[in-house]
Amino acid sequence: MDRHALRAALRAAGVADGYYRIAGVHEPVPTPPDFLFLRKGPDGAWETGAYERGTYQVIARHPSESAACAHLLRLLT
Repeated sequence: MDRHALRAALRAAGVADGYYRIAGVHEPVPTPPDFLFLRKGPDGAWETGAYERGTYQVIARHPSESAACAHLLRLLT
């Protein structure tokens, strides 16, 4: 699964748009006060985590986009 397929799966599952941010695919505007995220880290690893009170907190780092997508899907459904 890639980020675009993840976005489609979350929409199909009825997960509200403001609950998550997927870098380059789904970036809600205005930015919600808190959400779960998926992004590529500065070293190239994929990260999933939570944004809360203006701070990004990485929960897990993943070796591949598909592993990160699967993790975010589990967190949100």
